[in-house]
Amino acid sequence: MLKENRLKRKLGGGHLVFGLFCSIPSPVVVEMIGCADYDFVIIDTEHVLVNPETLEHMIRAAEAAGITALVRVSELNPKEILRALDGGAGGIVVPSVENKEQAELAVRACRYYPYGTRSLNGGRPGAFGKHDLAAYIERANEEIMVVPMIESREGVERADEILSVPGIDLVLEGAADLSQSYGVPWQMRSPLVREGLLQAHAAAKRNGVPYCAIPRAAEDIGDWRERGVRAFVLGDERGISFRALRGHLHTFSELARKGNNNE
Repeated sequence: MLKENRLKRKLGGGHLVFGLFCSIPSPVVVEMIGCADYDFVIIDTEHVLVNPETLEHMIRAAEAAGITALVRVSELNPKEILRALDGGAGGIVVPSVENKEQAELAVRACRYYPYGTRSLNGGRPGAFGKHDLAAYIERANEEIMVVPMIESREGVERADEILSVPGIDLVLEGAADLSQSYGVPWQMRSPLVREGLLQAHAAAKRNGVPYCAIPRAAEDIGDWRERGVRAFVLGDERGISFRALRGHLHTFSELARKGNNNE
């Protein structure tokens, strides 16, 4: 059911917000992210196979944990966007937006009349018709977030026209794919990639759109904060879990080895 978009409220109020990508298709993982006090989660369906029923349960888990659930769709497909929103998503992250027309299509797909063409439905976001559906449409247009990703050379070059489109609530960087677009795959700290990110950030600032950064090192946080950035995605839970598991094993295996040497 449609909830107050706390992420949108916090951004509007000038607060710092922190999120994670969720790439493990499990409601329990989403609930854990919420209990760890993140502000939002981006459920990834671009690089991960998630069945529709599981996606809906992951969104429910976010609602129960009190965080905003955004869904990254696999492509700019109005039908895919519709299904995620009808499942209760608080917003849509659209990968690799490269021009104004794509940005406009994303906004139209996420919003009802008079701002868009999202198909009408009285399902779970509208509480199954428990409340006035016309009023629900107005509220959904206010709460749902549209978040394009700029992650290609073309997207950077056209960032101003993309972010000038009315109805965009946040822009998310994509340094990984951007590195490939610039011919330096996985070199996210390359000067080329860095300059592209700064160009996209400058365009966001000119158009009054909040910019969401993905820091790759601790020092990145301070740099982005000096530039006024207040939204951060701190990686994905798979990487965090993997590093924690390896660190846990390393700690105890080293203790075990030292203990054996002392015998």
